Amino acid sequence: MKHACWSLLACLAAACGGGARPGALAPAQGPASPLAIHSADSLGHALARQTKDSAADQAVLDTLRTGVPHDSAGRKDSLPNVRGEEVVGEAERLFGPEGRQVVGAASQGPTFDIDVTSFSTNRRVLQYLEFFQVDARDRFEIWLSRLGRYQGMIRERLRAKGLPEDLLYLTLIESGLSNTAVSRARAVGMWQFIAGTGRLYGLTVDPWVDERRDPYRATDAAVNYLHDLWQRLGSYYLAAAAYNTGAGRIERGIGRLPGDPDSVSDLTFFQLSDRRYLRRETRDYVPKLIAAALIAKQPERYGFTDIAPLPPLVFDEILIPDATGLDVIARLADTTAAALVELNPQFVRGVTPPGRAVTVRIPRGTGTAVAERYAVLPVTQRITFVDHYVTVGQTLSDIAKRYHVTVTMIQSANPHLSPRALRVGQRVIIPMSGRVVPQSAWSAPPEPRYRRTAHRSYGSAAPANSIDASHRVQAGETTTQIAHRYGVSLAELLDYNDLDQRSVIRVGQIIKIPAR
Repeated sequence: MKHACWSLLACLAAACGGGARPGALAPAQGPASPLAIHSADSLGHALARQTKDSAADQAVLDTLRTGVPHDSAGRKDSLPNVRGEEVVGEAERLFGPEGRQVVGAASQGPTFDIDVTSFSTNRRVLQYLEFFQVDARDRFEIWLSRLGRYQGMIRERLRAKGLPEDLLYLTLIESGLSNTAVSRARAVGMWQFIAGTGRLYGLTVDPWVDERRDPYRATDAAVNYLHDLWQRLGSYYLAAAAYNTGAGRIERGIGRLPGDPDSVSDLTFFQLSDRRYLRRETRDYVPKLIAAALIAKQPERYGFTDIAPLPPLVFDEILIPDATGLDVIARLADTTAAALVELNPQFVRGVTPPGRAVTVRIPRGTGTAVAERYAVLPVTQRITFVDHYVTVGQTLSDIAKRYHVTVTMIQSANPHLSPRALRVGQRVIIPMSGRVVPQSAWSAPPEPRYRRTAHRSYGSAAPANSIDASHRVQAGETTTQIAHRYGVSLAELLDYNDLDQRSVIRVGQIIKIPAR
């Protein structure tokens, strides 16, 4: 009860407008053989831990993208905002004179270089404040700790481009500062680039290197993208919304607003949102950013009192001329495979690409020693494994025979592998026992598979909709009929398709059906 009261009071305070855990880079103890891949520090274990952590992030990120529900009273985000005097009155009613004192203290909070204060009373901002404090609390604590890793670097790059430094909080709502986050739309990394946009802004995306996962390269690309959007749209909040949905959709929405279309500001975003000229996820995008910024600038005020910021990454860089496992480089640097994976998340297979020289980050102070050790490392010891992608009908025994290793060796290198539940396309690490790895031994990763929508015709029974689907409009149909047919509310259907009550639907038009 005490926590609930504090959570509510923190939200009320925000409405008035108002500010170390050790890293994974410790050196390994003692020397290690380059071929000893079956230890708890194997690359397989490091990648398995990374996958588990990413899955936990993704559960919260999926909720953020679909939008948190409106409050239990059924209020909509188009309702008027809460006025400051109402917030103070409610705080006094609940907590007596102390409530006014706490709210007053909140108004003296930290400064922002994006306009947080003007819009902190927006009802959706308050709802996302509650979501981060209650529903997503455990994960949001982890995300706040990750800020220590990267916020200095991100602020420096934003500042150099003349952008507000507080745009760094976009990383909280995009990915929770996870370099390995992958959305349902196949956006990847801390800044959630799709492949096409990433390449447009200079990022390498191929089966070996995906620089969308590189926090430094991806930040450079994101800052350039945000700067272009800001110059095009003239508002930081419109630029943020366009980062989510594309500049074209924002410009079309602005064109529908009454008045002079050349007069835009951060308020324009909320005008577009109130008129439902933006899709649901984008309407909530800036409120999420504001809520995340309020908490990140002053976590103690919102009950996050035990945040241990991760220290910034410090490293040297060396040039690796050919395919080499990150686990091998880790042992040359007397550190852990997990440390090298964290420093180099862009190497998606845990190996530098064959036939291509690339830069690899290693712990600070080890550059010279690693370069010297690598120079005398036998070619047969550069690779301790290859990665295999399961094909139709393959068993673990089949895979072991192909690579002339035992099933036990494969299981040791893949601690979470279930031999009876292999999936097509699943990655399996194969230990190579010091043999030279020919190019032909590398299994090609599967192409990303996109979920297809089912086109259903009116007149047949519609099953309960558990995944996103679509419907082709038939003659005489209305949005009300379609909503009833699929068991969703009319408001949900209109919202999901950027429609309103006055919208006209045409025969043959595709209507997206929100998942239940």
